Amino acid sequence: MNKYEMTTEKKKKAIIHAAMTLFKENGFTSVSIKEIAALADVSQVSIYNYFGSKEALIGECADIIMSDTLQKAAEILTKDISFVEKLESALLLCTENINLSISEYFSQKALSDPVLIDLLTKNINESKRTIYREYIEAGKRENVIDGTIPTETLLAFIDALNMLGNKLEFNDDLSTTIKHIHHLYLYGIIGKA
Repeated sequence: MNKYEMTTEKKKKAIIHAAMTLFKENGFTSVSIKEIAALADVSQVSIYNYFGSKEALIGECADIIMSDTLQKAAEILTKDISFVEKLESALLLCTENINLSISEYFSQKALSDPVLIDLLTKNINESKRTIYREYIEAGKRENVIDGTIPTETLLAFIDALNMLGNKLEFNDDLSTTIKHIHHLYLYGIIGKA
């Protein structure tokens, strides 16, 4: 990596860190590009050049929040247990880790910003699509997931469930609600665990 590339990476990291710091305390709506630039000690133009928009910075924040969870979910997929156990473990991991990460990364004030919640949820769901695809393909290989249903259709079904998740509020009952959604996802309306 040459000096220019190193400087660029350093600036990008500073911008992401500044955005995360400001979003954590104040939410999305009340934070300006000017404030992010000042905290990162870069020009506003640099933010637009590297990321395109303030909204894109939420995507970077979502990647940070999700990185550990996605890595652990990928590790679960390699375990020598049944596919259903893998899926249940991954769903539990996602429920617990994502809720914990969100509450660790963002203040209550920030979480009361509906624009932040909307952007964050959409970006988190987008981050999860790769691992969803890996689980779907593994389930098909193990004949647990119907191989005649195209993966894209299954992803669309998951997206529909995630849209339901977008409407949930981040509160104390969120984990219970998500567990119920996971149950419906795995077993349907009349299925048993």
